[in-house]
Amino acid sequence: MSYEFLVATAIGVLVAGGIFLALRARTFQVVLGLTLISYAVNLFLFASGRLVLDRPPIWDKAVSEYTDPLPQALVLTAIVITFGMTAFVVILALRSFLETGSDHVDGDTVPCDVQDGMAGGGAEETEDTRL
Repeated sequence: MSYEFLVATAIGVLVAGGIFLALRARTFQVVLGLTLISYAVNLFLFASGRLVLDRPPIWDKAVSEYTDPLPQALVLTAIVITFGMTAFVVILALRSFLETGSDHVDGDTVPCDVQDGMAGGGAEETEDTRL
């Protein structure tokens, strides 16, 4: 198994998981899905500079072969941008939850018990369970 196959598989798994989570109905899962997709993009950008092991990223007269430093710079920039955008989306999701009382993406107001699957099927509240 080659190193390129391993990285391509990791990118595919991250994208698949990200798409699965991004299509969910709750905001936290959507945020996690978008974060996984951004991780996959970062890994793809890093792999686009050719996967070379044990070579320095900086050119020097003593070094005959080196790796391309541009993908590393792009990934560092993408990490900073992703962190800022994730923080912004989390704040928007929190504000939406506090204003609507629901964390559903489509905006439907669903009581917490119903969206967690606990409405109607749980134990009946009696005097003994209230204490």
